[in-house]
Amino acid sequence: MNKIIGSKYYKVAFGLAIFTIVYNLFEGIISTYFGYSDESLALFGFGLDSFVETVSGLGIAHMIIRITTQETESYDSFEKTALKITGYSFYTLAIVLLITGFYNIITNHAPTTTIWGIIISLISILIMWALAFWKVRTGNILHSDAILADAECTKVCIYMSVVLLISSAVYEVTGFVYLDSLGAIGLAYYSFKEGKESLEKAKTGRIECCDHD
Repeated sequence: MNKIIGSKYYKVAFGLAIFTIVYNLFEGIISTYFGYSDESLALFGFGLDSFVETVSGLGIAHMIIRITTQETESYDSFEKTALKITGYSFYTLAIVLLITGFYNIITNHAPTTTIWGIIISLISILIMWALAFWKVRTGNILHSDAILADAECTKVCIYMSVVLLISSAVYEVTGFVYLDSLGAIGLAYYSFKEGKESLEKAKTGRIECCDHD
């Protein structure tokens, strides 16, 4: 590949990584705020997930910098540490969401509203879809397994946003008391899978696309 073209698209990849970090940070702040104020466990858990994704994004940004200087896509110690932190954070989040979700079901707890869950999830779906598209395109141009793996992981954010959207929208329409808690349990499932994959990557040191089938 032409080095000028390669340099250009690695800059694009780095820009996408930085945008992902900043977006997830703001999404986390907004989601946890409205999730707490509206007593929506699904939205609050979605916000916590965004914070974990921010840590993961830092590892990706560091990796892209290293690839452009060392031309190797195997994980270094910084990225392995970021993966471990991400993995254990996802595990912790999954446990918290499961315990709280089942507790809310037992106590018949329901949020005051899930309007913000609908709004935030719709915005997230659109933005994450665009990010995944550009990451796949950039990864294919650079023939980079690392960037393509990051793109696949970005798609998981879309799945989680869909879970939040469905639980929030159906609750707002029907008022079915358990939907918010069920949505949180659905997010716990994806958090567990993300945690498992992050720890496996840290252990093997291999860069590969996420398996979310």
